[in-house]
Amino acid sequence: MTKPNETKPSSVPFEARQDGDAQFRWSWTERSVWTERMLTALDQGVKGNCWFSLIDKVYSEKNLHAAFAKTADNEGAPGVDHVTVKQFENDVDARVERLSEELRTGKYRPQAIRRVHIPKPGSRETRPLGIPTIRDRVVQGAVRHVIEPIFEREFAEHSYGFRPRRGCKDALYRVDHLLKEGYAYVVDVDLKSYFDTIPHDRLMSLVRERIADSKVLSLIESFLKAGIMDGLREWTPEAGAPQGAVLSPLLSNIYLNPLDHLMVQEGFEMVRYADDLVILCRTEEVARRALAWIQQWTTDAGLTLHPTKTRLVDARTEGFDFLGYQFRGCLRLPRKKSEQKFKDTIRDKTKRNNGHSLATIIANVNQTLRGWFGYFQHSQASVFRELDSWIRRRLRSILRKRRGLRGISGGRDHQRWPNRFFFQHGLYNLQAAHAKACQSSQR
Repeated sequence: MTKPNETKPSSVPFEARQDGDAQFRWSWTERSVWTERMLTALDQGVKGNCWFSLIDKVYSEKNLHAAFAKTADNEGAPGVDHVTVKQFENDVDARVERLSEELRTGKYRPQAIRRVHIPKPGSRETRPLGIPTIRDRVVQGAVRHVIEPIFEREFAEHSYGFRPRRGCKDALYRVDHLLKEGYAYVVDVDLKSYFDTIPHDRLMSLVRERIADSKVLSLIESFLKAGIMDGLREWTPEAGAPQGAVLSPLLSNIYLNPLDHLMVQEGFEMVRYADDLVILCRTEEVARRALAWIQQWTTDAGLTLHPTKTRLVDARTEGFDFLGYQFRGCLRLPRKKSEQKFKDTIRDKTKRNNGHSLATIIANVNQTLRGWFGYFQHSQASVFRELDSWIRRRLRSILRKRRGLRGISGGRDHQRWPNRFFFQHGLYNLQAAHAKACQSSQR
C-alpha cells in the first residue's frame, strides 16, 4: 500500500499555495453558485474572513435543481412524508420553484427526520441513521454547495473524510507510509457516538466564524434541531448532526477542524477520516503525550472518548483497525468485521437451495468480489487464496446438492469440479486479480 511522491501533510496557509492550480482546486464547486468572481474572492480572502449575503445563492433555482440531481443520483429511501425520488422528479420544476419561494420569504421549515437503526457488522449493536425527506435533502444540498468551499479552504491536509478529491484510500496510504517511516506507536481514537453528541451551540459558533448571513445560519440551525421520528415517537435533539443528512459530514468536519490544526501545531501525525482517526508517533512517550492532548481536547469540546476502544498500541506487535483494514506489523489485512460482512454477503448468494443457474449465481457473486477486491486489494496474498478456496467450496456444495448428494463439499468434489471448472465458467479469481495488481504496481 504505497503511494508515489508521498509528502508530509501540513497546515499550510491557503494563500501560500500556487496560484496556478486555483482552477483545478475549485473545479469541483457548483458553478451555478461559485462564479469566477466569487472564486477569486475565495482565493484572495474576503474582509474579516467572513461571508455575507449568501441566502440568494441557496434559493437559486439553478442551485436547487443541481442539488436535486445529486439527490437523485444517490437515490435513497423516502422520509416521513413518503415522497420518493421518482415522485419528486415527476413534478420537479414546481417543487423546486416552491422551495425557492419558501426559502426566499423565510417560510421554509424542515420536516422531521425518519430514524432507522441499521446493524453494525460483527456486533449486536445498531447504528442510528437519519433519513430526511427528499425536499430537505435538496435544500441541504443547496446549502452545502454554497458553504462547503468556504470551509474547505482551511481544512487540514490530514483530514480525508467527505472532502472533494479525497477518500478512504488516501487516508490508508498515509497511515501505511507513516508506519513504514517508523511511526510505530499508534493512538487509536474512538469518539463515542460522535455524530449524535456534537454540541449545537459550539458547532454554530464555528460556523459563525465564516458565515455572517443570518438567514443561512438560521437555516443550518433549523436542520440541527429538526425533529427525529423514531418509530411512533418524535423528539427534538439537543445535540448532534444526524448521520444520513446531506449537511452532517461537512458539519462534522467543521467541528473537528480545530483538533486537526492543534495536532499539526503540536507536531503530531494524525490521520482522520470523519470521526475515524489515528495518531502515529515514533516513540511511546510522544504517543502518551498525544493521548493526553486528545483526552483534554475532547473533554473541552463536549465529546467523549470510548473508554475501552481508545487505546495506545505498538503496531509492530499489536494490530489496530482503520477504515476496514487491520494493520499489524508488516501485515495489511481486512479487519475481522469487514471479512465477516463479506462472507455473510457471499453466503446469502450461495445458499445450497439457490434455484438460479450456475452462470447467474457466479455473475451475482462476481459483482461482490470485484467491489470487495477494489477496496481490499492491498491485503496480504494469503487472504485472497483462502477466500477463493472458500467461495469455490460453497459453489461445489450447490452443485453437490443438485446431484442429490448430502452435506457440504469435500472429497471427490474437487475432481468433479476442479478449480479450472470455475475459471471456465467465469468466476472472478481474487488471487489472480491480486497478482495482476501487484505486477501493474511494480511496472
